Amino acid sequence: MIAITNLSYFLGDRALYDGASLHIKPKQKIGLIGLNGTGKSTLLRMINGEFQPDGGNISKAGDCTIGFLNQDLLSYQSDDSILSVAMQAFERQNQLQIQIDKILHDMEHNYTDALVDKLAKVQDEFDALDGYTIQSKAEAILEGLGFSTDDLHRPLRLFSGGWRMRVMLAKLLLQKPSLLMLDEPTNHLDLPSIQWVEKYVQSYEGAVIVVSHDRQFLDNTIDTTVEVSGGKLNYYAGNYSYYLEEKEERNEIQRGAYENQQAKIRQTERFIERFKAKATKSRQVQSRVKALDKMEVVDQVVDENAKVHFRFQFTTQPGRHVFQLEDASKAYGDKVILDSTNISMERGDKIALIGANGRGKSTVLRVVAGTEPIEGKRRLGHNVSFTFYAQHQLESLNVQHNLIEELKYANPNKTETELRTVLGCFLFSGDDVFKKIKVLSGGEKSRVALAKVLLSQANFLLLDEPTNHLDMQSVNILIQALQQYEGSYIVVSHDRYFVENIANKIWYIEDHKIKEYPGTYEEYEIWVEERGLQSAVSEKAVVSSAPPQVKSNPQPAASSNAQKSNGKPVSNEDAQKLKKVQKQIEELEASIENLEIKKTETETKLADPKIYNDNAALAELNFSYSDIKKKLEQSTETWENLMLEVDELAGK
Repeated sequence: MIAITNLSYFLGDRALYDGASLHIKPKQKIGLIGLNGTGKSTLLRMINGEFQPDGGNISKAGDCTIGFLNQDLLSYQSDDSILSVAMQAFERQNQLQIQIDKILHDMEHNYTDALVDKLAKVQDEFDALDGYTIQSKAEAILEGLGFSTDDLHRPLRLFSGGWRMRVMLAKLLLQKPSLLMLDEPTNHLDLPSIQWVEKYVQSYEGAVIVVSHDRQFLDNTIDTTVEVSGGKLNYYAGNYSYYLEEKEERNEIQRGAYENQQAKIRQTERFIERFKAKATKSRQVQSRVKALDKMEVVDQVVDENAKVHFRFQFTTQPGRHVFQLEDASKAYGDKVILDSTNISMERGDKIALIGANGRGKSTVLRVVAGTEPIEGKRRLGHNVSFTFYAQHQLESLNVQHNLIEELKYANPNKTETELRTVLGCFLFSGDDVFKKIKVLSGGEKSRVALAKVLLSQANFLLLDEPTNHLDMQSVNILIQALQQYEGSYIVVSHDRYFVENIANKIWYIEDHKIKEYPGTYEEYEIWVEERGLQSAVSEKAVVSSAPPQVKSNPQPAASSNAQKSNGKPVSNEDAQKLKKVQKQIEELEASIENLEIKKTETETKLADPKIYNDNAALAELNFSYSDIKKKLEQSTETWENLMLEVDELAGK
C-alpha cells in the first residue's frame, strides 16, 4: 500500500533518517515508537505529504487515502455543532443531501416529472452510500468518545482543546481512510474513551499507524512494532510486549558480536604494534591494517532503560492516618461532584484515582490539598506534609533558573552532586544541568517539576496526570521513583501500565461518592469485569455490593495486621500487641493535636502586650506554657517510640 525506500531527512546537520525503509501493508496495525526527538511525528508528516524527504522515496497506491490525527488539530475552532463537524466526513453524502433538499423545495412550486426522476436518482445514490444512517453513525462515535447526547448540538468552539481533538478523531474515524495515522491519540482521552478507541482500532478495516507512549494501548491495538532508532526504521513482527522481548534478544546477540569484534580488533592492533617495524612481517602487518579499515564496525548496545538509583527521603514520619474526609460534599451549581462522602487513607497507601473525565478527579485532589472548599470535614493526619503536582504548575518554574538552581530552590540542603544525581535519574546529564528552564520542551519541564516534587521531602504526594508529555523512558523512571518512595500518594492517571505498577489501592467516584477497591488496577479490572460492567471505569452501572477483599495477594497497606511487610505472617501475640500499640498511637495523636492547639493559644496570649501589666497572670501563663511544651515533647517522644515499635512488630 505504501513503500518507504532509502528515506533520508535532515534537521540542519543532524540526520533524523538516513537510508530508512518500510513497507506498510493493507490492514496492518503499526506502533511507531522511539525516544522523543527521533522523528516519529516527522515521518507521519512525510507520509501525509506535508514534509518532503531529502532523499529516498515514499510511494503510495493510487487508491490509498490517508487520515491524520495530530496535535495541530487542537487549535481548530468552528461555530458549527460538534455533530455537524463530525459529519463533514461524509462529503459526498452531504452534497447529495443539499441536492435532495433543493429538489424538494423546487417541487413545492414546480412539480414536474423531470424533478421526480432527478430526485429518484439522487436518493438512490444517497441510499447506496448509506446516507440515511450517517447521523446515527456520527452520534454513536461521538458518544463512544465521551460526549453526552446534549453535547452533540453544542458549538465546537465552546469545548476545550482536548474535547475538540475528540471531535476531529470522530471525523477521521467516520471517513475510514485506507491508512489511519494517530499521533498520541490517548493524550486527551479518559480511560473509558481509550478503551472504546482500542476496540475500534482493533476492528478497523484499514491500516493504522499509532504513535503513543501508552504501552497497554499499543499492546491492545497493534500487530507490528516499528522502532525509530539511529536514523533507521527497525521492524518487529508483534506488539509492544513482543518488541521488548525481541529487542532484548537482538541486543544480546549484538553485545556478543560487539565484544567478539572488539577482542579481534585489540588482538589485531597488538600484532600491528608488535611487528610494524619488522620488514619480514610487513606483508602481514599491511594485510591486517587493510582488514581493520574495511571492517564493518558493530555498534555498542546503548541501554535505553535508565535506572533510578536515588533514594527519595523525607525527614518527618507521618502518623498512621494520613487523610480523612467526613460527610464531604462538593458541587458547582447543579453539578454535584461529591455528596456526603467518607473516605480515609493510611500511611503507606499508594492510591490511583481513576474514572471518566468530568467525574471530578482533579477536584478531589484539590479538596485533599485544601485548595477547594467543601461542606463537611477534611483532616490531614499528624505530621503529614504534602506537595501537589499538576500540569499547570509547570508555569511556576522559574524560566531564568538553570536546572541545578531550580532544584536547589526546592531543597536547599542538597549538594550540587546530589542534585546532579537526581537530574541524572531524570535523564539530564553533563552540561544539560546548566540549561535554562525557558529552553526546555514540555516533556523536559515535566521531568524537572517531578524531580522537584520528589525532592521536596513531603511524605504525602498528590499527582495529577504526571505522565502527560513523558516518553516511555521517562514514565519508566517515574515508576521506579514512586516504587522506591516510602511515603503515601494519590495519583490521577489514565495510563493503565503506569497505574498498575504504582498503586496498591484504587479509588473511583460512583454515585457522587469516593469508593475504594483494596487491590491493584489489574485486580480491579477483573473484579469489574466479573460483575458484567461494560467498562472498568465508566461508573455508569450501579454496584450493589462493596468490593470484596482481594484474593490474589495484592500489595498490603502499611496498617495490615494480618501479615508483616516482609510477607511473613504475624503471630497472634504480635497481632494483639500491634493492635494495642496502634490504639495507643491514635489516642496519643489526638492528645498531641490538643496540646498543639493549646500551645498556639498560649503563644497568642503571650504575644498580647496587656499580659505584661499583670505579673501574676504572666507568671501563671509562663508556667502553663512551659508545662504544655514539656508534655508535648514527652508525648512526641512517646509517639516516636511507639511508631518504632509498630515498625518492629510489622517486620520492617
